[in-house]
Amino acid sequence: MKRVPVNPYLLRWARERSGLAQRDLAAKFKKLPEWEDGKTQPTLKQLEAFARAVHVPVGYLFLPKPPEESVPIPDFRTIADQPVMRPSPNLLDTIYICQERQSWYREYARVTQQRKTSFVGSATVALSPETVAARIREALDFDLAVRRECPTWTEALRLFVRQAEDAGALVMVSGVVMSNTHRLLDPEEFRGFALSDSLAPLIFVNGADSKAAQMFTLAHELAHLWLGDSALSNIGAAPALGFRREEVWCNTVAAEMLVPLGALRADLRRDEGLQDALSRLTRSFKVSSLVILRRLLDVEWLDRTRFDVAWAEEIARLRTLAQRGSDGGNFYRTTISRVSRRFARALVISTLEGQTLYRDAFRMLGVSRTETFNNLGREVGVMG
Repeated sequence: MKRVPVNPYLLRWARERSGLAQRDLAAKFKKLPEWEDGKTQPTLKQLEAFARAVHVPVGYLFLPKPPEESVPIPDFRTIADQPVMRPSPNLLDTIYICQERQSWYREYARVTQQRKTSFVGSATVALSPETVAARIREALDFDLAVRRECPTWTEALRLFVRQAEDAGALVMVSGVVMSNTHRLLDPEEFRGFALSDSLAPLIFVNGADSKAAQMFTLAHELAHLWLGDSALSNIGAAPALGFRREEVWCNTVAAEMLVPLGALRADLRRDEGLQDALSRLTRSFKVSSLVILRRLLDVEWLDRTRFDVAWAEEIARLRTLAQRGSDGGNFYRTTISRVSRRFARALVISTLEGQTLYRDAFRMLGVSRTETFNNLGREVGVMG
């Protein structure tokens, strides 16, 4: 049996890069400890299987040293006031596939002579967040009264996504890499990113986050598109410390867009307890309790001491709720949400017209069967 001469350090690097421990791979690769110690070497077939398991191109394992991997877009993430140094394979692969989809759609938009979006790059951080928030609400027809009528956060988020796509953005919401439910995205690593482009502006929202948190992320990334910025973000609704100026500005725009201070002031009740106010206002504005807390601080309904205590308690409560999980929902609706309805519709049309290979369409959609593709076409209104 022919074995492949591979640097043991690269095997160990690839495993650690994936976030997996030796014991996690022991059932499939019983000789892994010996490979990493250099006592024996894998066969080519074993090496290819190992590369798939740790989500690394097999060619990397033949390099003299590990490649320098960096996020291919501006990285605005911060942990404890420090930049995040090492991106996970799940994050990198998600950005790469979104860049491929954006590149495809940009060419499609050019060929079909679509107009450039007027909002991309139309704002600067010199403008007040209130002004830009009002412009975004107007461009999206983001009506607070209509949102309040949505029965659930899920419906409110679905409406928000549709409004953003109608305005010209590609909005992709997923909690996994492509359609691989074994590769979960971590909201602690990133909440979303924006890929700025006048023909194919794209927003990705980490669907592993709560629905209400996704609302804020979508608003935040829209603000980045208004700046004309591509950016990777992990910032939440908290008053931002240690983040770049653009992130703080986008956060303020998002907060004002979702919960305008004027509307909040009109909705406050004298002598209402904090928990009652949180419960009522989250239902009314269809945003997370963290956004409401942040706005109650902004409007000085809460002082900083009370805010800090309430924020810590709410974070702990939401983490407990997140551990309960949720069901998978409708397969086709979920798939379309992951790739954007606007993108899926264009890709199906292009494929049926013979402009795009079925193989390429399947890859970008994350499907493997013609029947699934046809059903997605029906779901987006292309096929009867």
